[in-house]
Amino acid sequence: MSSKYKTGIVLSGGGAKGFSHLGVLQALNEAGIFPDIISGASAGSIAGVFYADGYKPPEILKLLSGNKRLDYLSFVVPKEGLMEMTGLLKILNKYISAKKFEDLKLPLIVAATNLNDGKITYFSSGDLLEVIIASSSIPVLFKPVIIDNIEYLDGGIMDNFPIRPLQKKCEFLIGSHANPIGYVNKLTSMIAIAERTFYLSVASQVITKIKNLDLLIDPPELKDFNILDISKGNEIYKIGYEETKKKLKPFIKKFHRKSN
Repeated sequence: MSSKYKTGIVLSGGGAKGFSHLGVLQALNEAGIFPDIISGASAGSIAGVFYADGYKPPEILKLLSGNKRLDYLSFVVPKEGLMEMTGLLKILNKYISAKKFEDLKLPLIVAATNLNDGKITYFSSGDLLEVIIASSSIPVLFKPVIIDNIEYLDGGIMDNFPIRPLQKKCEFLIGSHANPIGYVNKLTSMIAIAERTFYLSVASQVITKIKNLDLLIDPPELKDFNILDISKGNEIYKIGYEETKKKLKPFIKKFHRKSN
C-alpha cells in the first residue's frame, strides 16, 4: 500500500529554539524537499502554521524575530500561570490568513494536552489559532487555554515530538528536534529551572520515537539557548540551517533516487 504523503515533517516544541525549525525548512527547500504535511507541538506548531499558511522560512524568520519578547507575552498576577500570550495571538491574527485548519495550504496537525482527562489531543480541523496558543502554553509559565469547555496546555507535556500522527502516512518522515539534552553549567533563574525540568521530563519520549524517522535534525548547540531567547532568532535559525545541510548529504541521494 502506498503512503498518502511523500514527505512529512515533525517539529518539536522548544520556545525560541523553534526558530531552528525555520532553518531546517529552508535547507530542505533548497535541496528540493518540500513537506506535504506537518505535525507540530508548541513552538513547532507556530513554525508549522506559518509554513502551512504559505510563508517561506526567511519570511517567517523576519516576521517573528522582528518582535520583542514582550510583544509575545504579558505578565499576569499568578493564579493559573505567570504569563499569557495575548501578544502572540495578535501576531497570529494579523499574519495568518487561515482561521481554520481546513483553510491552510498544507495539512497541519497540532498536539495539545487535555488537562481534564490527562491525554494528548491531535487537532487537524476546526478553529486554528486558539489551538496554536494552547499547544504553546508551557505549564506554570502560561495559563491554560479553554476550548469547548476543556482546558489545554502545551502539547509537549504529553507529546513534545508528535511523530505518531504521521507514522505510516509518509514515504519519508523528517524530524526537527529543538531540545537536545546535554550538560548545562548553571541554571540562573526560575524560568531556566522550570524549562530544564520540563524538557528533561519529556526527553525519554523522544528516544523511543526517533527510530521511526528517515532523517533527524537535532542540533546540539541549541542546549545553550533558552525558551525566551527570541532576540537570538537569527542565530538559532542559522544553527538549524547548517545542521540540516550537514545531515542532508546521505539522505538527499536516497530521497531523489526514490523520487525518480
